[in-house]
Amino acid sequence: MLELFHSWGLPIDASEHGHAIDGLLVWIHWIMLVLFVGWGLVFTYILIRFRQKKNPTADYTGVKSHASSYLEVSVAVLEILLLVFISLPIWATRVQGFPEDDASALQIRVVAEQFAWNFHYSGSDGILGATRPGLIVAGENPVGLDIKGDPHAADDIVRSKLLLPVDRNVIVRLVSKDVIHCFSVPTLRVKQDVIPGSVIPQWFRAVKVHDGFVGCAQLCGLGHYKMKSDLSVVSPEEFDAWYETTSAQAAAVAASAEDEDEW
Repeated sequence: MLELFHSWGLPIDASEHGHAIDGLLVWIHWIMLVLFVGWGLVFTYILIRFRQKKNPTADYTGVKSHASSYLEVSVAVLEILLLVFISLPIWATRVQGFPEDDASALQIRVVAEQFAWNFHYSGSDGILGATRPGLIVAGENPVGLDIKGDPHAADDIVRSKLLLPVDRNVIVRLVSKDVIHCFSVPTLRVKQDVIPGSVIPQWFRAVKVHDGFVGCAQLCGLGHYKMKSDLSVVSPEEFDAWYETTSAQAAAVAASAEDEDEW
């Protein structure tokens, strides 16, 4: 069934938890199919059974059967079962399994704004540098990284494209500069609202090397349609090489800027 869904346009499942999400989608669509066919048959029966030719005068007494009530209750029960036995366990697993103590997890601060995504990596020291709103400069310092005030910020990496290693836990901390956005990564089955004034943690683990995108699934203004960033999931070796090189370059640029200030 999942193969059929994928052939119809469902993105590839490239995350560790994706099979659970896709399984839920399959159940939802089966129930929708049963409801569609069932109510369609009922509607067709009503059109034929109560057509004007056989019922020339209106019957103001109406049907006294409670069959429709029983059907509505049955649909509600199915939805409750779907929520309690599939949706809630998936949610509980994600919450209880949060890898907060995983020292090897990749930490990324994701900053949303109208209409772009900014990805802030901690750099070689593994510590995210401090940020200040007053230091934000569009195009130069989009997250307000305090390079001069915090030594941990010197080697940090800030970019508009998301690069991730395969088979490694990733923890993103979502913040917004302005309005409500929604961090959506279809291939990783991740979707989380980003609320101004809040830091919202989310985690996932990619299990396939692939290319995808990060989109905004919340109408956030006139430029909402273009709020999209490239995503690349690469091998651990390729990611580590890029990470070390880029972090060293960032540290060199920060040191150069500090030397110029001293002069």
